[in-house]
Amino acid sequence: MDNLLRLWGRWVLSLVQDAGRMILFLFEGLGLAFVPPFRGRRFLQEIQLIGVKSCLIVLLTAAFTGMVLALQGYYTLRKYGSEGALGSAVALSLIREMGPVLTALMVSARAGSAVTAEIGIMRITEQLDALDTMAVNPMQYVVMPKLIAGLVAVPLLTAIFDVTGILGGYLIGVVLLGVSSGTYFSGMVQSVVPLDINGGIVKSLVFGLTIILVACYKGYYTEHGAEGVSRATNQTVVLSAILVLAWDYVLTSFFM
Repeated sequence: MDNLLRLWGRWVLSLVQDAGRMILFLFEGLGLAFVPPFRGRRFLQEIQLIGVKSCLIVLLTAAFTGMVLALQGYYTLRKYGSEGALGSAVALSLIREMGPVLTALMVSARAGSAVTAEIGIMRITEQLDALDTMAVNPMQYVVMPKLIAGLVAVPLLTAIFDVTGILGGYLIGVVLLGVSSGTYFSGMVQSVVPLDINGGIVKSLVFGLTIILVACYKGYYTEHGAEGVSRATNQTVVLSAILVLAWDYVLTSFFM
């Protein structure tokens, strides 16, 4: 029992230490955004990597998510004679929960792993040390543009996800199942309030920052060659998913 408690204590202390280092890493990275020079070209490159290249998978995921929500929602609501509430059900599900969470998970799987691999390879090939030797702060040149890009790209991708999912729900609910088009959209307009939209925006901002922070941190402190890069990439995807779901619960409780 003593050994078990000792191991548990070491794990908890290691977890707290890593959390503290990650928070300091975040503050340093964001703080450098206010120190010239601002890497505008690097920022645009990261927007393309995190945002533009994630559009296709976000669009596909959103379309099928909206269609499934409409299909399941229709057969559930029909039991109570409430098919007219289908638009409200689809819109609220996407805006409040499904949109931010699924967008974050898709970005984590595609862009987060790529960011970790990129920075990890720069670490093991000593490119980060070379930047430091040339008097270029690697945190400012590599990490800061990625953090800012995550804050910008993920909310925009979430908005695209919401709109595409609603249109996917329209395709199934109105075109395929015969729900009135006016009822679909009028119910949506009446049920979605600013608090729902603001909650989705806040969630997407927090999720975007969390994903890119974990990706940059794991890549920046990669060790042990190619095996270390592989391990860091795997840890990024798993930890990002866990943190996104944990943040989702906290923020949902706050906005209830």
